[in-house]
Amino acid sequence: MGNTTKFDELQVIGGEEWCVFEELGIPAIKARVDSGAKTSSIQANNVKVYNKGVEEWVKFEVNPIQENRSVTITCEAPLVDRRTVKSSVGISEERLVVKTSIKLGNNIHSVELTLANRDTMEYRMLLGREAINQRYIVNPAESYCMQNFSEEEIQEKYASHMAEKSGLTIALLASNPNLYSNKRIIEAGEARGHEVVFLNVENAYMKLDTKSPQIRYRGGNVLNKFDAVIPRIKPSVTFYGCALIRQFDNLGVYCLNTAEAITQSRDKLFASQLFSKNDIDIPITGFAKSPMDTKDLIRMVNGAPLIIKLLESTQGKGVVLAETNKAAESVINAFKSVQTNILVQEFIKEANGQDIRCFVVNGKVVASMQRQAQKGEFRANIHQGGVASLIKITSEERKLAVKAAKILNLAVAGVDIIRSNKGPLLLEVNSSPGLEGIEYATGLDIANVMIRAIEKKLNYTSN
Repeated sequence: MGNTTKFDELQVIGGEEWCVFEELGIPAIKARVDSGAKTSSIQANNVKVYNKGVEEWVKFEVNPIQENRSVTITCEAPLVDRRTVKSSVGISEERLVVKTSIKLGNNIHSVELTLANRDTMEYRMLLGREAINQRYIVNPAESYCMQNFSEEEIQEKYASHMAEKSGLTIALLASNPNLYSNKRIIEAGEARGHEVVFLNVENAYMKLDTKSPQIRYRGGNVLNKFDAVIPRIKPSVTFYGCALIRQFDNLGVYCLNTAEAITQSRDKLFASQLFSKNDIDIPITGFAKSPMDTKDLIRMVNGAPLIIKLLESTQGKGVVLAETNKAAESVINAFKSVQTNILVQEFIKEANGQDIRCFVVNGKVVASMQRQAQKGEFRANIHQGGVASLIKITSEERKLAVKAAKILNLAVAGVDIIRSNKGPLLLEVNSSPGLEGIEYATGLDIANVMIRAIEKKLNYTSN
């Protein structure tokens, strides 16, 4: 058997344990014990490699407390390897590996850690089998067998890192500071003691560099003081706006909606495919390339009247009602002749020009309103003269709205639902929902709810 430790000499550890890294300056970090992973990993932001004499070292930042990005520890350790790691979704990426000492209870030994962006993970660290082989046996039914810390002890250990702040510094990344929604968000943030800075998407630019990545603003000002970003990106600047959001995220700034979530929500075809895949009922929808398929495409969505949507449309623009099959054929083929991508969708006649907007924040419907189209219009749209009113939604509609936002991974979303004879159907999900109509219709301070969502994520409490 070779040099194998006897079973009864191994200490029992639980499925989660508190680890201490004295050399890194981390007094306590909760780890999930994962014998399926070879190497241990730790959440790391702003990773930089530098030379210390003849050795390569790594400087990185760790947010050691779960659901709390306000505490940041700056760590330094020698670089021992660069490894290609495949994520759970099959994407390969290079990760840096450092070596340091770990303390579990009274035991101290050396451990290798891969530096990973575990920001969306529940645990800030994974303890892999290389760290536990020949030392411990895992009982996944237990927790904190080596040592446990109370909430008060954790607060005490990190007290020096929890300097009181007068408020957060929040960037509102948008295009027009005079829009109702943008004004309200700034007002709500300032009312809660935060500094809210309006940033025009098109006036920001970025520096891509491994050692010192940056975002700069008109005239060369470096944007490096933000705790959070609220993105409200108009469709025409989606590509550039999402690039900026990714850069903010790379710099360790919390973004209320991620670039990936916004991109998915803006691609109506991809979003519809995701909804269909995840058993969310939508109006029957068709998509085709060739004009030769137009007649069958119309039949497929139950014939005219039907809706024709530009894939890039927003706020009701680029949406056409074709009342006869002949009119539908003409419009579809006209769009195709100029190489414009469209969706063809069944018309829900029984909705009578009404739809429901549910405003979802962090997995909860915080407000909902009914929108009624103007006379002669087929679609409810308050941007085009529609009327908004308060409505009580059903539990089925609430679940549908929450699920739709979750599928797109949107923390803030405007979810549009239509009532049909088949039950509620999802129309679309907006990643930058307007506040004016829903605040007027409900009398609720939605902007305040958005600011509080950021506070909760950053574990911020006002004085």
